[in-house]
Amino acid sequence: MQERSSVAELAKSLKGELDRYSPGGKLPSSRALVERYRVSPVTVTRALAQLAAEGLVVTRPGAGAFRAETRAPTPVVGDTSWQEVTLSADTATELVPRAVDASGVLVTLSAPPPGVIEFNGGYLHPSLQPERALAAALARAARRPGAWGRPPTDGLPELREWFARAIGGTVTAAEILITAGGQSAITTALRALAPPGTPVLVESPTYPGMLAVARAAGLRPVPVPADAEGVRPDLLEAAFPATGARVFVCQPLFQNPTGAVLSRARRSEVVRIARAAGAFVVEDDFARRLVHEDAGPLPATLAAEDPDGVVVHVCSLTKPTSPSLRVGALAARGPVLERLRAIQVVDSFFVPRPLQEAALELVGSPAWSRHLRAVSQELKSRRDTMTGALALHLPEVALPHIPSGGYHLWLRLPDGLSEAALHATALRTGVAAAPGRPYFCAEPSAGHLRLGFAGVAGAAEIVEGVRRLRTAVEELAL
Repeated sequence: MQERSSVAELAKSLKGELDRYSPGGKLPSSRALVERYRVSPVTVTRALAQLAAEGLVVTRPGAGAFRAETRAPTPVVGDTSWQEVTLSADTATELVPRAVDASGVLVTLSAPPPGVIEFNGGYLHPSLQPERALAAALARAARRPGAWGRPPTDGLPELREWFARAIGGTVTAAEILITAGGQSAITTALRALAPPGTPVLVESPTYPGMLAVARAAGLRPVPVPADAEGVRPDLLEAAFPATGARVFVCQPLFQNPTGAVLSRARRSEVVRIARAAGAFVVEDDFARRLVHEDAGPLPATLAAEDPDGVVVHVCSLTKPTSPSLRVGALAARGPVLERLRAIQVVDSFFVPRPLQEAALELVGSPAWSRHLRAVSQELKSRRDTMTGALALHLPEVALPHIPSGGYHLWLRLPDGLSEAALHATALRTGVAAAPGRPYFCAEPSAGHLRLGFAGVAGAAEIVEGVRRLRTAVEELAL
């Protein structure tokens, strides 16, 4: 982190001095820059590489760095108004328009402005990411024989074997496809299992990214209400014949956004109901490695207890590591595996081998278990800090469920408090939260906010963020 900051600062300083040199003029030598700025040669090399990538300098091996020749941009003003007519004509004949509202996804992917506390994030804060272990794994992976060669289309055999063991039961490496993260796996699964224009059953509320994927594939998400024990089996059983759906997508463990865990009694019921309807269950097991220290033993995956191929399992290494380690897995049994494989190959050929090798190095190292233990402890601590701050500063906001895994809390707003107004006012007071509306594919019964506690720096920032939410609520009451 310190090295990265030094590189950025040096690049900024050098950029500010470029006007001293004429185009083509030579910059001071690397040795001179090391002495002047009191930084390491590596920092100088990386700062110059950054300026070269921005087109501001040109580096010549053995000769040094030179100011790049200036190129006057030539703006091209075109007329794209024709696209409005063409795109509108496309959607007019579609059962489900391909125009997708990605705002619910972008809320959790977009970094807020400086000074705004990030309760809307969906990834671990850099201080919680295993950056040192990832760097070491990537370095070891790069030295592996054939690391930059073409990998098997299904993924490295050793990585597929690791995912099969992690999923459990009788799942084998032959039933695993390595994917570019969980989102890519869900996309492949929905495209494989449901033709455009057909319904897909989803928990309500549910993850906006999955709703966006479904709509982008031309599917119609149909909500099935859930409670503190997960999706309601009676309503799921009624939904299949009522809609004709052949796919149900669920998150049985620490569901996003409610944090609920599908109860033991309902687990077998969900699979039985889908099997009777001739339908698939897509199990999004995104949070298994985000368990809190006080959670106790976790239930097995649905896939581990499904010999008949009803469950298509999705999991990923991204959430417990880094947004950029986009390595996940699809597990399926029976003829559907070939369809999943075909769609994945057409879409992306394969996941880059260096990334797969790095993932394999990471999960096989002693640092992996240490990292998971540290994250488990820290997530529990942050959850407790946030629930305590909410009880103290926002007692009127309902917290129906305190999860023992995941990275967020799901708040129900009191009647009369506008979700949209609170979200906008909170941003003005310096805290970003995820509004609840995008988590529903039908009209919600109340306003909600999802508050993430994994993407902030620590406990002090959590408490300050809740205080700012209190300020926003008081502003709206005036």
